[in-house]
Amino acid sequence: MGKSYLRMKSDSVSGDLINSDFKDLAAAAKKLATHAVHLGSLGFGTTFLEWVASFAAIYLLVLDRTNWKTNILTGLLIPYIFFSLPSLIFSFFRGEIGSWIAFVAVILRLFFPKRFPEWAELPAALILLMVVAPSLIATTVRDDWIGVAICLVIAAYLLQEHIRASGGFRNAFTQPHGVSNTVGIICLFIYPVWALVLDIL
Repeated sequence: MGKSYLRMKSDSVSGDLINSDFKDLAAAAKKLATHAVHLGSLGFGTTFLEWVASFAAIYLLVLDRTNWKTNILTGLLIPYIFFSLPSLIFSFFRGEIGSWIAFVAVILRLFFPKRFPEWAELPAALILLMVVAPSLIATTVRDDWIGVAICLVIAAYLLQEHIRASGGFRNAFTQPHGVSNTVGIICLFIYPVWALVLDIL
């Protein structure tokens, strides 16, 4: 009788220990899932804002090359796109396809300059920059806070130049075609500010 009582007592103690271990494991898994969702949403937010910033820069580039000529220095949009382009598209153009596009663009520009359209110069320069950029700039600087800071400086300069060209802050938001440019330039701020805040935190 005494041996069976000790066996039952030790079984209940080991069962309690296993139950408490399972509860601790469940709590740890819940914390892990909560943190993963939190960090995943921050990563998703950064990636989404990268896409928004890149499309805003491309939108401003297209606006400048169409009838909506602006007085801003749109050549600065090329390094902005270089530093803010999502990794998926950047690696696509940095690979073999980008090399072929850059090769054809250089050949056309060298041997058929009159047939090379003016609107294609900046996109060709962007692809050429992506293909020939050293890995220090294309990977290290681009994926670091330095690339984000460069994007922020470019966005601030473009906004300041746009406000000056519009004749003041109020005119930048009230002129018919100035509003679209202003909104596009403000969209350039979203990604670098968000990425710098996350980098600081």
